[in-house]
Amino acid sequence: MKNKTKNQNYTATILVDSAQQDVYKAINNVRGWWSENIRGKTDKLNAVWRYQYKDVHLCKIKIIELVPNKKVVWHVLENYFNFTTDENEWKGNKIIFEISRKGKKTQLLFTHDGLVPDYECYSICNDAWTSYIKGSLKNLITKGKGNPNTKEKGLNTELIEKWKLSNIEK
Repeated sequence: MKNKTKNQNYTATILVDSAQQDVYKAINNVRGWWSENIRGKTDKLNAVWRYQYKDVHLCKIKIIELVPNKKVVWHVLENYFNFTTDENEWKGNKIIFEISRKGKKTQLLFTHDGLVPDYECYSICNDAWTSYIKGSLKNLITKGKGNPNTKEKGLNTELIEKWKLSNIEK
């Protein structure tokens, strides 16, 4: 794992006029803001699910913390990018959503703990997370519709087998 310096992890913050429970519900509707191409439950503690974007990005994620209307934490169990040489990027990282009140608004603080500037994928991942959190997720919360990746036809079974992602609950 890369050497992490405090406060270098990727973060994004949004403020919305929505209730905390609406933000929490939207976060857990991962297909509604990140990707339609997800297998597994994304709203149950200890659930393991898989994200795939073509043959570019595959990851296996476990939900390790769910505090209704306050916090969601994912643990990246396995990860594959076809554009990095370091096969450990994202592996072991935590993706954290913290929901709180700020005056009359609800704040969502998103932290990808472990995604640091030293990562090969940092620039691309920074841009992608910014788009998903400040764009798609915010739109899902405030307008009822996000902009997730659409479901591609066919899955790359070779990569799925390689990364042992085929046993995810459906």
